[in-house]
Amino acid sequence: MNIIELIIDEKDEQSGIDAVSVVKSPAIEENFVALNKHEVALKEVNEEKRLLMGAALIPNKQIYRHNGKDEYYIFFSEKTVRKASELFLMRGNQNNATYEHKQELNGMSVVESWIIENEKTDKSRLYGFDLPVGTWMISMKVNNEDVWKDVKEGKVKGFSIEGYFADKYEMSLEEKKKHEIIEQLKNLLKLESYTDYPEAAKENAKIALRYAEENGWGDCGTPVGKQRANQLANGEPISEDTIARMAAFERHRQNSDKELGDGCGRLMWLAWGGDEGIEWAQRKLEQIKNK
Repeated sequence: MNIIELIIDEKDEQSGIDAVSVVKSPAIEENFVALNKHEVALKEVNEEKRLLMGAALIPNKQIYRHNGKDEYYIFFSEKTVRKASELFLMRGNQNNATYEHKQELNGMSVVESWIIENEKTDKSRLYGFDLPVGTWMISMKVNNEDVWKDVKEGKVKGFSIEGYFADKYEMSLEEKKKHEIIEQLKNLLKLESYTDYPEAAKENAKIALRYAEENGWGDCGTPVGKQRANQLANGEPISEDTIARMAAFERHRQNSDKELGDGCGRLMWLAWGGDEGIEWAQRKLEQIKNK
């Protein structure tokens, strides 16, 4: 059975973890103090404060997966786990939570995040955990009555991450082979590309580009995000995959009301089409799926 290392593609600003889901069967096999279906234990740190502690990612732990026909294992290196934990907070995703990867939740916040540096003296040992160095631990504040009830009844037992990762094997292909694949994909995508996004989405991208031209991008955005802004601003065709990524950018809606210059949030929100572009992408994706 194949064993695949997943990594963060730092050229893709959506690569990384978008949210934490509370689930019945956590994939990393660590219940709270908890990807779906492998076993770590729910630790109720403080009932009065409603805090749950658990492992979000454990380095080098093989996690079983199947996609309908193929079975394989995935794992994350210690370096990738650390990078994922950093990007999760840097992108302001600590209030993003779901239930069993389906229902979005309010009243759930990651209030502590750390990497285990010493197996014997780490804080997690106080709560009965025995996890390896490099494990990403989180504590989550639960101000959601329904979720807390399910926690008390044992219906949810772990944390499970949500996000985008790249296959390291695919990322390490020779440049020539990657170029050939990209060219083939471009030819295919020409058959299924779309330009009917609203003028407001184009204008939002132009606003982002004008701001960046005058003030610089700073630490904001990646080559992918900047390319996306140029595509939208120029009215170029975009693929279904691009539309799906635009729709997924909804997770960053908390940045839609920020001022330009207040961090990177508003700038990248506009670069991806802003309210009008992202809402169009959500509608368009449904239309494509229902063809």
